[in-house]
Amino acid sequence: MLSVRPHKEAIRHGGGLRAASYAHPEVTEPWLDLSTGINPVPYPAQPASAAERGRLPDPMELAVLEDVAARYFKARPERVAAAAGAETVIRLLPVLLGRVTVDIVGPTYRAHAEAWQAAFLAPMTIGVDQAHRSGSDVLVIVNPNNPDGYVFSKAELLRILRKRETQGRWLVIDESFGECSPENSMADVISDRLIVLRSFGKFFGLAGVRLGFTIASPAFKASLRALTGDWPVSADAITMGRQAYADPAWSEATFASLQRQAAKLDEELNSSGFEVIGGTCLFRLARHSRAHDWFWKLCRRGVLTRPFDHTPDVLRFGLPRPDAFYRLHRALEAEL
Repeated sequence: MLSVRPHKEAIRHGGGLRAASYAHPEVTEPWLDLSTGINPVPYPAQPASAAERGRLPDPMELAVLEDVAARYFKARPERVAAAAGAETVIRLLPVLLGRVTVDIVGPTYRAHAEAWQAAFLAPMTIGVDQAHRSGSDVLVIVNPNNPDGYVFSKAELLRILRKRETQGRWLVIDESFGECSPENSMADVISDRLIVLRSFGKFFGLAGVRLGFTIASPAFKASLRALTGDWPVSADAITMGRQAYADPAWSEATFASLQRQAAKLDEELNSSGFEVIGGTCLFRLARHSRAHDWFWKLCRRGVLTRPFDHTPDVLRFGLPRPDAFYRLHRALEAEL
């Protein structure tokens, strides 16, 4: 039974290292986890102090975090609301928006569909070319998309938004990988019918901190805060988020470095017979006729990638740390 668990967990979210290690006891060295799209070189943030952890976060500290994040997003502070990860807001959208019809441009991050299904609604998956014609109450677009990295231009998204505004319909844009395509971010756009989601953990490599943001109308922000309460994020999230979002030099250098590492990963995969068909600066999507076999071969070498049930001939590879590229090269070369 354990032999199928890493595959199931990797299909769901990635990061199923414990299940993978149970299924492959022959792996004796630390696993190389490439199953997620998280920066392998995290921001060197200092956690909250013992005193800060020993009390409830002050509302003023939360406001400062949202103000710093707003400047980073080029958004208005009154439109920015912190939450315990973008995932939290995804799961709350059905509560906030009510019983509506939903179109999701996909295939994409499965939590979006799961959230609406959990509310006993039936979201429809539509193609990229159908987004302009969507007549649903809510249209969800992940931009850049996960896992193929498809990007809607900002101009295109603005056209979609303006049309939906006139119809009184919502546009939800999940920019969890927004740092990989900053020129197409909609975070600075003012609209009562626009909801933008941002993730802290992916680009800054601190997913366990559980911090994300919603950028929307003040009324929507108030409704969200009524659900998440007065202390929506931890002291560590506030402290570490304030540091990271106030350090543009690190962000600029990291973006350039990630682009170089992504190009290097493309070369490695191409040389091993994969066809790189998409991705972002944090992950690459590669096709191979025997992708399922490659998933298990790499597991036996202690390398965890991400398969997909909807597209069995592809694997997603997160970026290795710069000092771990040789480990991936060795595993690919050994299985050729």
